[in-house]
Amino acid sequence: MPGVPMTSTPARAAGVPTREIEVERQLSCSVCFGDWKRCRLATCPYLGGVRKWFMDQPALSSTSLFGASPPSAFVGSWNYPKVLAGPLVPPAREGTAIMDASETWLGLELGEILRFRLSLVRGKAQRPVEAARNPDKILATTQEEAMAARPVDMELWLEKKPTLQGPFSARAPPTGPSGVIRKLELAENPSVPRKVDAAVSDTDLHANAGIVDLYRNGISQSHITRVFSVGLLGTKKRRRLVPTEWSITAVDDILGLDLLGRVKRNPEIDEYRVFGHAELGNNVQVLLMPTSWMFEGLEAFDLEADPVPLSDHEFYRGRKTYPTALAGAYHAARLPVLEYLTRERRQAGAIVFMEVYKDWIPLGVWRYREIARAALASPAEKFETLDQAIDSLRGRLRLRIERWLTASHLVRFLARQKRLSDYATKA
Repeated sequence: MPGVPMTSTPARAAGVPTREIEVERQLSCSVCFGDWKRCRLATCPYLGGVRKWFMDQPALSSTSLFGASPPSAFVGSWNYPKVLAGPLVPPAREGTAIMDASETWLGLELGEILRFRLSLVRGKAQRPVEAARNPDKILATTQEEAMAARPVDMELWLEKKPTLQGPFSARAPPTGPSGVIRKLELAENPSVPRKVDAAVSDTDLHANAGIVDLYRNGISQSHITRVFSVGLLGTKKRRRLVPTEWSITAVDDILGLDLLGRVKRNPEIDEYRVFGHAELGNNVQVLLMPTSWMFEGLEAFDLEADPVPLSDHEFYRGRKTYPTALAGAYHAARLPVLEYLTRERRQAGAIVFMEVYKDWIPLGVWRYREIARAALASPAEKFETLDQAIDSLRGRLRLRIERWLTASHLVRFLARQKRLSDYATKA
């Protein structure tokens, strides 16, 4: 990973391929049933209208395309370290800014998100990841477009008509038809924020520091991830293309670890707090506890089978291994908790409960991040005891609470602990 020491947790996050459990999770989806190469949109009971819309768009099957990229770029992980990279371009010039800004997607219907994501034609050019340091014209144009803050007019020519070959992935939002790039040109000069230009130009700045600096200066997370993915952050000799799925998780992790250093210096909260929000076929409930920092992510899907949720956790000193059960969802759920505690100038233990319902489709792990952010932006229910907080969660979750408690390492840990205040009260 460009500019990141290979012994760090973020480096591992950026370099770990899509996990098997992430593939298995797609099996509960009514869209593709885990078969990414043969998307079954034609038979999906939820997306029949989207399928018809897609078939009625002749511009999506043309070998040449002119439109305003959101801006957006995609780097695949297949055949790493020689990957397929290129821009995402819709056959439209108006209203495209929302198409790659996942921070703005809550409140939209599933069908609406799919329609604009499937209208993004993905240009592909196979390049070694090291090509980011000395790009040819196609890759340089992709990098220049990725730096932009506003939609950029582009002309894209493909070798053949683009085809839709399974638009869904475990962590990234879906994309539309794709084809090999024959020629790529910008039709205007991109509008690049000064902070982005400075970070890209600084070839002595490590990727971690660049990502954190952009975040602190108000650059959106989707923008940071895009610039990182196309190999524009990090020291000169270590810059490389990072598959989009890996870069999403790496940025979540890097930002989270930066915030965690500050959170650990704060006093603990003095009550239990419960937050929640449900949207897009997902339910996210957050429990904050009056303890030093610890975190657990719990995820349940295929609820009709009464499953024991998947679980990954960390204590005060953090994790030294990748969260193999939840993978990218773990870091996506942890970041909003740390953002909340940073705003509150407090420290706490946290458990995030994530439910996936039958009408869910694989939109990427951004949904957990944004739904958790929405939950933590709402007023909390406050309780004096853990039992009271769990009783509240019982009514907020569809899967019975006993299943969640069976899976939770932190609940079992807290049940065995006694605090100094407990002894002081008895005395």
